Amino acid sequence: MKLTEEIEKRRTFAIISHPDAGKTTLTEKLLLFGGAIQTAGAVKSNKIKKTATSDFMEIEKQRGISVATSVMAFKYGGKQINILDTPGHKDFAEDTYRTLTAVDSVILIIDCANGVEAQTERLMEVCRMRKTPVIIFINKMDREGRDSFDLLDELEEMLKISVRPLSWPIGIGHTFQGVYNIYNKELNLFSANKTKIAEDVVKIENLEDPQLEQIIGEDATSELKEELELVEGVYDEFSKEDYLNGDVAPVFFGSAINNFGVKELLETFLDISPSPIGRETSVGFVEPENSDFSGFIFKIHANLDPNHRDRIAFLRIVSGKFERNTFYNHVRMDKKLKFPNPTSFMAQDKSVIDEAYPGDVVGLYDTGNFKIGDTLTEGTTVSVKGIPSFTPEIFMELENKEPMKSKQLDKGIQQLTDEGVAQLFVQQPGNRKIVGTVGQLQFEVIKYRLEHEYGAKCDFVPRRYHKACWMTTDNQDQLDQFIKAKSTYIAKDKDDNYVFLAETPFLLQMAQQDYPDITFHFTSDFKVTQ
Repeated sequence: MKLTEEIEKRRTFAIISHPDAGKTTLTEKLLLFGGAIQTAGAVKSNKIKKTATSDFMEIEKQRGISVATSVMAFKYGGKQINILDTPGHKDFAEDTYRTLTAVDSVILIIDCANGVEAQTERLMEVCRMRKTPVIIFINKMDREGRDSFDLLDELEEMLKISVRPLSWPIGIGHTFQGVYNIYNKELNLFSANKTKIAEDVVKIENLEDPQLEQIIGEDATSELKEELELVEGVYDEFSKEDYLNGDVAPVFFGSAINNFGVKELLETFLDISPSPIGRETSVGFVEPENSDFSGFIFKIHANLDPNHRDRIAFLRIVSGKFERNTFYNHVRMDKKLKFPNPTSFMAQDKSVIDEAYPGDVVGLYDTGNFKIGDTLTEGTTVSVKGIPSFTPEIFMELENKEPMKSKQLDKGIQQLTDEGVAQLFVQQPGNRKIVGTVGQLQFEVIKYRLEHEYGAKCDFVPRRYHKACWMTTDNQDQLDQFIKAKSTYIAKDKDDNYVFLAETPFLLQMAQQDYPDITFHFTSDFKVTQ
């Protein structure tokens, strides 16, 4: 019974957004509500993230962006909440995509002035692909922005998902007074306190309550009633089932920096969001209630020691109970491992834990045993499916500037790509290393870390490829023929899969026409093609 109770208590979700939409601020306010921090500003001053400091984090400080997923946990309303705060910068989107495999739901933040941006669309594509439940928070309502109904239309059109407002703003910009909670029929007026929670919640039994006009004024009351009537007329009644199936996204409005609308978001989220969900594996779907422990590595991060002596592998627990100092089977290596110092991340504290349950994210100190997607189990040998690599957008060939340090360079690029910093494609003959990323900034990170952590210097030479395509077929003869004909453009990925590096959209199209029995995939998760 205890396992079921522990599972039900947990909520594991990611906060995703375009850069500058307010992701770090919202994370901070959620931690504030949970009592995990006492004052706002701790996240931005890097007190929260001190569990993940390494030399290359200088790049974060210089550019004012987050390049690594942070894991934070706190308790609220009897629930154990695990937040995965992701990098917003598009150059680090690959890290965000993988993080989405480790969560059960998502909160997507939209800036009310900017609406849906390109990065937001791509993130939503990944959520749709996995049928991940999404809640949308429209932020910065205390600033001048776009009409709420226009924003809702844009969300439906560009994100290709139905929406349903569960809160509604009272005014916008200089006329913004607060948020009416449609879900709980409450009017929430918070004083604009950026560092502490100061709340003034007025319970309104219905919109005819005379208190409403006294508090927000006659004009605002009239406008609120009209808009809510329109909301009820235009949008279907909220269905929790549709939300859990990923078919409808509840929408909340607010100002994270001023604590408007955050409590409504958090409490409704806890009420409707899914408890930990199982995962598809090599032996079928594994439910979290399965008593045999299983979990998978979705992120690896070198931290604390600039000499790269320790790395932390982030393990998402899928089923059963994880226990400290217990031997588990590393499926890929067919090797038994135990972990004397597994850690959890309770806001600014990183502490050793004795046990953890489905939905939890545990940090495992790693000496190089793990790759992204590795599975740990007890009992049945299973591998968790669906930790995808997406086709990169920029390709560069790695050139060694110090041939006497070839071993250090090889070890460094292998370990960095195992961490998911970038993808590595090796071409023969000559063992040429092509590094693929979704953004230019990743190459700066790799170059910096190779030099400072491995003592290896390199250059990157641009290579003009359109897409990296993984290939599957039932016609082995046709695949062998294709590989022979296109040998100059064939490489192998970290898992020894063949990859076609197509130079142009036209050449990819011709390959698809000429070799009809080969399916070309733009993600290494072969269950889906984009």
